[in-house]
Amino acid sequence: MNVSEVNFATTKESVPETGNILSIAPMMERTDRHFRYFMRQITRRTLLYTEMIATAAIIHGDRSKLLDFSPQEKPLAIQLGGDNARDLAECAKIAEDWGYDEVNLNVGCPSSRVQNGNFGACLMAQPEKVATAIEAMQKAVNIPVTVKHRIGIDDRDRYEDMKHFVRIVANAGCRRFTVHARKAWLAGLSPKENRNVPPLRYGDVYRLKQEFSHLFIEINGGITTLEQVRSQLQFVDAVMIGRAAYDNPYLFSTVDRDFYGEEITPPTRHQVVKAMLPYIDRWISKGDKLNAISRHMLQLFAGRPGTKAWKRYISENAHFPNANSQVISTALGRVPQ
Repeated sequence: MNVSEVNFATTKESVPETGNILSIAPMMERTDRHFRYFMRQITRRTLLYTEMIATAAIIHGDRSKLLDFSPQEKPLAIQLGGDNARDLAECAKIAEDWGYDEVNLNVGCPSSRVQNGNFGACLMAQPEKVATAIEAMQKAVNIPVTVKHRIGIDDRDRYEDMKHFVRIVANAGCRRFTVHARKAWLAGLSPKENRNVPPLRYGDVYRLKQEFSHLFIEINGGITTLEQVRSQLQFVDAVMIGRAAYDNPYLFSTVDRDFYGEEITPPTRHQVVKAMLPYIDRWISKGDKLNAISRHMLQLFAGRPGTKAWKRYISENAHFPNANSQVISTALGRVPQ
């Protein structure tokens, strides 16, 4: 198949259920509400995620701070971290009432802190526990409940191990699985190393889709270009992009047109910045600091003339107490149209 000849807006008729075909991965200290609003100036259709939020934080913490979002951020999924079925069901219901479009369970994070809480990637060794949680969450809500997981952990990394996990969780009712195509070493590698040291095994994810054709399978890991997205969509139902979305956010500028078939003209980078200015001042008027928002915008001009001047001016001025959107406007003036 010549992927350049495929119209992805009108294909995938055999997909088992409707769903976004492109998403941005949940990333700690990255995918907060300001980043998501910024990305919505670039793409309206890409599915966005919160950072992973632990169930204990939602049950006992400041829910407005943790869960609030702008209506413009939708479609929006919340990713939960936890292993207690009752707590997960309670948080799923809270998320649904808050207006989220999907609840995702993290079964992929390998950090030691997450492992100490007995959730994240270590749950791949306990598929029955995940299945119980999924069943409880689905009973509590009407929105989709999904799972993001690895292809394996430690020495439990054969294709058959992942297949066993997916079968048990799918039997509990889960229909959408996002698969990070790398195994995770729970000891010996840092979370950062677990994102790039274990080799990618895309073939395992393709095989999963072939053998579970009734499930919606999304692939994640090492995908940095839209051409790679097109190639992946020959074999799976959807693609999730992680760090590349943060390092090159303008990558998504043509997604709504080219993957969702919308008859729109992609925004220019300058238009994206100008659309952010009222939002920035609105949050500063509420007491937020400019760099809480501007840090997400630094890579907008990645690879373009003027990107160094853009990043330098913002980095040198956004931390001042009275910094506002004028800092961004001035920085923009240093970038060629």
